[in-house]
Amino acid sequence: MSDRWQRLLGEVWRFFAVAQLATWVSFVLFNVLAHGWLVGRTLMADQPIGAYVLANSVGMVISYHGARGWVFPHRPPQQADGGWTAYVVINLLAMVLPVGCLFLTRHVLAMDSALADNLSANGVGLVLAFVARFYLFKRFVFRRPAEPPVPVVAPS
Repeated sequence: MSDRWQRLLGEVWRFFAVAQLATWVSFVLFNVLAHGWLVGRTLMADQPIGAYVLANSVGMVISYHGARGWVFPHRPPQQADGGWTAYVVINLLAMVLPVGCLFLTRHVLAMDSALADNLSANGVGLVLAFVARFYLFKRFVFRRPAEPPVPVVAPS
């Protein structure tokens, strides 16, 4: 396997590991807020999409620091804010996928169980968002530094 493929697979694996940590935090927080898991009292039962966005915003902070420090440390920030603004924008755009799945399940299919919420948003939606985020983060946030141009030497 070439060095390029090994490096890509390493990045995918580390990105997946960071995403798993952020996802588990988001998953637990969403279910605490929307379904009362672990606390017995539902705090945002009538606002599952708001609970999902809040929980995943916490996960976003975790994933940024993991991606910046462990997944892509060899790709120095190209933006003054370390890529944070682009990271947030991409996360919010990618969040449309699981939120759309949750909306579809809740409002079109009229399914509001914890199982339905988690299969749609934290299953199908997150898989779609994972693929989109990996590509977009690598392309726009954690870019490889630009290669210096090769000088052209005119014949003398």
